[in-house]
Amino acid sequence: MDGFDVGTRLRVMRMAAGLSQRGLADMSGVPHGQISMIETNRSSPSVASLRKILGGLGVTLAEFFEPDRPATEAVFFGPDDLRDLTSLLPGAAPGRSGRIRLMQVGNARAHNLQILHERYEPGADTGKTMLDHPGSEGGVVIAGEIELTVGAQTRLLRAGDAYLFNSTVPHRFRNIGTANAVVVSACTPPYL
Repeated sequence: MDGFDVGTRLRVMRMAAGLSQRGLADMSGVPHGQISMIETNRSSPSVASLRKILGGLGVTLAEFFEPDRPATEAVFFGPDDLRDLTSLLPGAAPGRSGRIRLMQVGNARAHNLQILHERYEPGADTGKTMLDHPGSEGGVVIAGEIELTVGAQTRLLRAGDAYLFNSTVPHRFRNIGTANAVVVSACTPPYL
């Protein structure tokens, strides 16, 4: 979030939605004071907190950080057209973000469907704190193998294997193999 004025951007979006700080706090399920602290740049939100607040506005993290990206009606996309969302993954940090790469096809928000080309290097892990968010997600392993934990279930998926689950159930992806794992996935509504 370096070099990006999170507070001003949040205030502009809140006001455009016609919400007071208290109204946004109520819709997001966060304390009113937290909205005020962020908007005045006295507090820097965690990715999880910001995602929760933006949920109250109906905005994804990608839309928040790339507000002026022009809408497109493109139907076909080459590799250079995919949007890199790697840094928006919860817990993305130096060392981890280079191990996982998430590339989005087109405008997920416009279609209410997020399609990702995911690459997990050996040892890559979405984190001990499991992911959970509204919606459903599924995917197909294209290459390598990925360990997927969904709730109390864990399975090692290999090329050709697939998954589909309610993403409110805590989940985690780990590459415990020695080769890159490649997954093509879909999530609705968009998560990142």
